[in-house]
Amino acid sequence: MRSYSHDLRVRFLDAVAAGASARAAGRRFALSPSTAIRWARAWRERGERNAKPRGRQPGQGAKLAGHAAFLLGLIEEEQRDITLREVAGRLVGERGMTAAPSTIWRFYAQRGITFKKDRACRRAAARAGRGATSGLV
Repeated sequence: MRSYSHDLRVRFLDAVAAGASARAAGRRFALSPSTAIRWARAWRERGERNAKPRGRQPGQGAKLAGHAAFLLGLIEEEQRDITLREVAGRLVGERGMTAAPSTIWRFYAQRGITFKKDRACRRAAARAGRGATSGLV
């Protein structure tokens, strides 16, 4: 879903400032009543004419950024077969930090590290005609 344009918001708020009700101005610009009322309230109460920022903002670090050395240390050569759930358990046990396996996966994926099943770990057999993968890639 995309945000409404800033131009639409400004035109809507100009109509409200000129005396139109939020609902009437919303109908004029094809906005839902709830959106029109929220925009008008934010403008009246706080003077906000801009949309709230969406997504991750510059300078906002990832949840696991402060634990990078610990997480990268967990996948050293002697622990190449560690699972994401095991990493999550160690993170809670040793650092008191909870994180979903999907968050941990994203942390490793951003650094080009993926977890592969292979014969050495006995997690999955190689398909016929293909060689075994090498654990962490």
